[in-house]
Amino acid sequence: MALTAMDLVASAKQNISEISVAEAKQVLANHLVLDVREPTEFAAGQIPNAVNIPRGVLEFQIANHPIFSRQQTAKIIVYCQSGGRSALATESLHKLGYTNAVSLAGGYKAWSEN
Repeated sequence: MALTAMDLVASAKQNISEISVAEAKQVLANHLVLDVREPTEFAAGQIPNAVNIPRGVLEFQIANHPIFSRQQTAKIIVYCQSGGRSALATESLHKLGYTNAVSLAGGYKAWSEN
């Protein structure tokens, strides 16, 4: 039986850590912030100091980005609109050696509601 996108997200969430909006706001100054939404979503609003690398190209562009290229041990908060893409992205980042990446629970939607 084929997996669904939500099955993949649920599996990823078992392999990563999530951070709540309240926790993220407390530690924001000490973390890099990675927005994995599409550019049009990013342009409509984002978390302060976020860098936009869309989920679809993340694995290809992260190592070449000036902020992330030499920051594999940096603390990174990853977010998308609701938490699914960021969970998948965080799992990919771990596989690429970014060991301190966490996903923002609820994504930008939760951030903007708090």
